Amino acid sequence: MTKKRRSQHSYGKLDKDGFIHRSWMKSQGLPDDVFDGRPVIGICNTWSELTPCNAHLRDLAEHVKKGVWEAGGLPLEFPAMSLGETQMRPTAMLFRNLLAMEVEESIRGNPIDGVVLLGGCDKTTPGQLMGAASVDLPTIIVSSGPMLNGKHCGANIGSGTDVWKFADAVKAGDMTMDDFLSVEAGMSRSPGTCMTMGSASTFACIVEAMGLSLPLNATIPAVDARRGTMSHLTGRTIVDMVKQDRRLSTILTRNHFENAVKVHTAIGGSTNAVIHLQAIAGRLGIELSLDDFDRWSRDIPMLADIQPSGQYLMEDFHYAGGMPALMNKIKDHLHTDAITVTGDVKAAHFDGVPCYDDEVLKSIDKPAKETSGTWVLKGNLAPDGAIIKPNAASDELLIHTGPAVVFEDIEDYKSRIDDANLEVNENSILVLKGCGPKGYPGMPEVGNMALPQKLLKKGVRDMVRISDARMSGTAYGTVILHVSPESEAGGPLALVKSGDIIEFNGPERTLNLEVSQEELSKRRIKWQENIPVSPYTRGYAKLYIDHVQQAHEGADLDFLVGGSGSEVKRESH
Repeated sequence: MTKKRRSQHSYGKLDKDGFIHRSWMKSQGLPDDVFDGRPVIGICNTWSELTPCNAHLRDLAEHVKKGVWEAGGLPLEFPAMSLGETQMRPTAMLFRNLLAMEVEESIRGNPIDGVVLLGGCDKTTPGQLMGAASVDLPTIIVSSGPMLNGKHCGANIGSGTDVWKFADAVKAGDMTMDDFLSVEAGMSRSPGTCMTMGSASTFACIVEAMGLSLPLNATIPAVDARRGTMSHLTGRTIVDMVKQDRRLSTILTRNHFENAVKVHTAIGGSTNAVIHLQAIAGRLGIELSLDDFDRWSRDIPMLADIQPSGQYLMEDFHYAGGMPALMNKIKDHLHTDAITVTGDVKAAHFDGVPCYDDEVLKSIDKPAKETSGTWVLKGNLAPDGAIIKPNAASDELLIHTGPAVVFEDIEDYKSRIDDANLEVNENSILVLKGCGPKGYPGMPEVGNMALPQKLLKKGVRDMVRISDARMSGTAYGTVILHVSPESEAGGPLALVKSGDIIEFNGPERTLNLEVSQEELSKRRIKWQENIPVSPYTRGYAKLYIDHVQQAHEGADLDFLVGGSGSEVKRESH
């Protein structure tokens, strides 16, 4: 006996409730027979003109709809909050969990049988996937795709990565402001996500590695016609997924997350992926610790020679063969039998796929960088962990001891970093507090602090930097991030003073403050006496601060971990 589809609990009733559900939908010109039991597919679209990465998703939605219609489904598009990384204040990460709540309730509350998630910009895809995972319907992802390579004066330039470099050059006096501003028009030449291996491109690669999209989803340029073709085929695929009842929980296992971490290492991916993957795993009840990231990434070098850790861009990655070519190169390290949205094992998406450019995609024997992935640091400064991206760091700083130069919050940093009287030298360690999940709030991408102007003028281009913040996937440097517990929650970071000696040993995975426990206890008493009152007393920001987890747990809201499923028993009338 065929299982009654979820949508038929609304559209299949021959009573008042069925009348209401069908009649109001028919106001859009839908004929009677589309409510005959065919799969109803929700298209969750984060299109927004305030999110340049996602500005073309309306067009991709039309391609998805064509595929759904062809396969005998009914496509129904609905909006979801769009998180423009470059536009939202105080940080898009503050709203990732809000998007996840909206997506979860939109999927659960509406009569749909499966969902296509259209997203791209850094926090949209993770937020959508978190929400979808808590409902557990057949789900597939279409990413917005990377924008075209940036161009300036005949050379390729990369989103974010070259912004940081040019900004430092201006502060150092090596680039004029006129030249700096002239780059703007050539940096972002089309819709789409950053064309470096930033957070958006990283997560699109992870989505593909986990089998949640069709092949090449991660790398087809946003404006390439083939992204429309792939979207069309995605529409067909989601209908088949509904017919086969291929839900997220039947696809995603711990092995899929291990594949994701290993691919993350091979592409030199963003540190933001760590916090997103943990949050998604939490929605599915899958154990995923920081230590897993360190352990699973140890045997994989960086193969994709892509900015910010390499020299090429995402468009080049696509022409070299994209994710199928990369995964084929590391297949001996992957769970090749992991199931995908198509019902095939993952190996079917990449086995035998050639690489067309060995300069862009290196081999395990001759990698772009020997060391990659995520180093998880522990010690008295980060009892619950901190992370660093070694492939983006300076080798000579991966073991370093130096005096702290402390900034109590981002305003303190901005007011003093370029002060000529700031007591700092190239051996100092810059420490920024108050930028964790609760502290900012939202854990902004400010961990890659710009260096003091007086040191930039001397030619210094990297220093050890420590914070409870995140950093953009487009950023680089010897930057220690996600220190947990954060300073706002009373973590040891809150007790650090300028002049304290900090010892960092990357290969040993340690991060320690050379201050006695007795002195730290005294400082803690004083800190507790001066805890400031939060200015956030209402609305979502207060809800977030009251319930957000720490970074090492994924920074989800504590009451959203897990899921509620898709069943809704009560009618609306």
